Amino acid sequence: MRALIMPGGRLRGTTSVPGDKSIAHRWLILAATAEGRSSLLEVPNSLDVRSTASCLAFLMSKGRPALHAWATNDRRAPEGHRSTWNVRVEGETAVGSAEALEVEGKGRRGLIEPEGELDCGNSGTTMRLLMGVVATSGFRSVLTGDTSLRNRPMERVAVPLRTMGAAIETSDGHAPIVVVGARLHGAECAPVTASAQVKSAVLLAGVDADGTTAFSEPATTRDHTERALRALGAPIEIVAGRTEVRRFQHEGFSALVPGDPSSAAFLIAAAALTGSEITITGVGLNPTRTHFLEVMARMGVRTEQSVVREELGEPVGDIHVFPTEGLGSVRVAAAELPLVIDEVPVLAMLAVHAASDSWFLEAGELRVKESDRLEGLAAGIRDLGGHAAAEGDDLVVAGGGLDGGRGNAHDDHRMAMAFAVAGLAAHGAVEVDGIESAEVSFPGFMGTLASLGASIEPVEAA
Repeated sequence: MRALIMPGGRLRGTTSVPGDKSIAHRWLILAATAEGRSSLLEVPNSLDVRSTASCLAFLMSKGRPALHAWATNDRRAPEGHRSTWNVRVEGETAVGSAEALEVEGKGRRGLIEPEGELDCGNSGTTMRLLMGVVATSGFRSVLTGDTSLRNRPMERVAVPLRTMGAAIETSDGHAPIVVVGARLHGAECAPVTASAQVKSAVLLAGVDADGTTAFSEPATTRDHTERALRALGAPIEIVAGRTEVRRFQHEGFSALVPGDPSSAAFLIAAAALTGSEITITGVGLNPTRTHFLEVMARMGVRTEQSVVREELGEPVGDIHVFPTEGLGSVRVAAAELPLVIDEVPVLAMLAVHAASDSWFLEAGELRVKESDRLEGLAAGIRDLGGHAAAEGDDLVVAGGGLDGGRGNAHDDHRMAMAFAVAGLAAHGAVEVDGIESAEVSFPGFMGTLASLGASIEPVEAA
């Protein structure tokens, strides 16, 4: 599917974004492994989160019906139909389901052997986090996914789990992955690559292992797992990048999933590129997820955050975006890259409209996302009449703007949204191939942009 984005015009109004899928993955796992009933509100309808819910359904008996029904009930609005591009479906498309997802758990020992393979779809988070969960079970699991996921590196998770005694076999470092659950022991884990998914897999295994499990990360990454475990009463200690956990079984809980800051980043960029003023409500304001706002500030984008409540240890509030007048270039150093790894595509689209060159250093991790985002961003910018290059593992983006044209998202949700946002400030119209992939993380993305005043239309198939 293609979308046509016409430049010009201003955005205005107040909006929201779907629930944070990083948080939703973790809270669903914690609900499935709790003793008792958990109630989750605003769980995003994104495809990745559905993959986690579907896999967990196969690992449960008591909670299976609710998770299976939720994972297979397609609430998404028909984005391919012209009428839905201009009307935001409140409560369904942009902000998840208003109904609570009730999950009845029987604890970690209540998980059951799946009857078949656990299909993680395109979700690396699903696969990596579940590796830590099933590694402590008493049964055999096989985790697989689509072609893209089967090409993503998985030894980075398997290695620390094996240190704890896990029996894990990968297929030349990739999925399918065979995990034979066993009683694990605590260990010291200190990987060289910063990864919140690896950290979460180890911690989720550590709370069901003997002794103390310690994880030291080389750079700060998102801490959703630690916050949730602490809020649930787990024995967890965090000092200077080193996290320790011990065995813990939590009870059921209730929580409302905050809006996804990574999704909000695209709307903030859209406002900045059009000199607009908007407000995004109910967004997760976890400091490990909002570093992109600091990078945007260095480029001249002015925002204001206000925390209004807390959900399972997560600060939640609003982001107000003030009109931007002119964008400056930016240099994102290797040390801060892990804090904005998901936002690099949209930051690059701001950079291409800046006055001079911007650099994203040592961004090789972008090569092993849903697509090779490093090469894809550079090629996409060139296709749209801009100038960019992947120099080794560095992304260099020249300023000066975009002429317009046609870009290919390569079935990557963040690439699709990034090119669409960039088109709002191009000199000519922009077409984006594969815009439907935005559904992976931001159901209703195009409708939300249209509701704020963006000129966006689907392109009918020839």
